[in-house]
Amino acid sequence: MKDSKTDKSEGMIERAAGKAKEALGKAGKDRDTEAQGKAQTSKGHAKQAKGDLKDSLKSGSQAGRSDDPNR
Repeated sequence: MKDSKTDKSEGMIERAAGKAKEALGKAGKDRDTEAQGKAQTSKGHAKQAKGDLKDSLKSGSQAGRSDDPNR
C-alpha cells in the first residue's frame, strides 16, 4: 500500500496533467480531449483525498493512545 505522501504527490501530478489536457482541448476546440482532462483532474483530486484520509486515519489512531496507565 502506498503511503499518504505518495498518494498526495501523484494526485497533484494527475491534477496538473489534467488541467493541461483540459486547456489543450479548449484551445483546439476538441471536446474529447477537454473531457479527458476534466476526468484526469477529478482522478487527481480523488488521489489527494485518499492521501488526506490516510493521514486522518493515522493521526486518529494515534490520538486515542496514551501513556497514562489509568486510562
